[in-house]
Amino acid sequence: MGKCSLTVALPIISAMGTEACVIPTAVLSNHTAFDSFTFCDLTEEIPPIAETWKNQGEDFSCIYTGYLGSERQLSIVSDFIDSFGNNALVFIDPVMGDFGKLYSGFDEGFAKKMAELCKKADVIVPNMTEACYLLGEPFRDVTGEDETKDILRRLCLLGAKKAVLTGIVPCEGMMGAVMYNSERDEFFSHFAKRTNKTFHGTGDVFASACVGGLCRGMTLEESLTLAVDFTAECARITLEDPDARWYGVNFESAIPWLCEKMK
Repeated sequence: MGKCSLTVALPIISAMGTEACVIPTAVLSNHTAFDSFTFCDLTEEIPPIAETWKNQGEDFSCIYTGYLGSERQLSIVSDFIDSFGNNALVFIDPVMGDFGKLYSGFDEGFAKKMAELCKKADVIVPNMTEACYLLGEPFRDVTGEDETKDILRRLCLLGAKKAVLTGIVPCEGMMGAVMYNSERDEFFSHFAKRTNKTFHGTGDVFASACVGGLCRGMTLEESLTLAVDFTAECARITLEDPDARWYGVNFESAIPWLCEKMK
């Protein structure tokens, strides 16, 4: 319960026409913004799953990582990428925090290990909080275009080929993402109308739609544009729904819109 992580990623990627093979890193009754929750750690289940797939000769066109709850999980996922990433697009959402703070259970040591994992990525999609921690810098609310570009360049120096900063507000009433392609030394951005409310899980919505687009053969620029617009559509629908749940966006109601765009 909570409309985030796998409950968002699996239906969105599936609706976009790609088979998703999931490895849950943990099972929670609901996300951590609720007053209480249960937590079942599945860290030690990941290596035997990976070994089984390896013995079966499986391979993947894309590896997409989201919330990873410990340094041990970072290490295991790094090994997974080494085993299956030769022909795969590696897409890392370095989920660690937001609004200038790390999520509960994370510290600067974890952020350093996440930066190490990002070296193996083709694409990383941090928000500004996560970007600052990846770079080992104090958080600051960057709004200037030149400073945003500087951060993106330095994120790619970590090793990722392409970096996307999410949640960028270029002006009043707009929000979106800015991308840097280090192989071409090119920038790209796309923005949509911003709602006057913040919702849980929109980062997962954005990343999942972006992955879905890439898996369909779209360029990162095209995928980013679609993901920004889809996230904005999810927020719009939720804001207009008087019965909307507080804990996430009505992404389910926006999936027909997404499928239509995929045509």
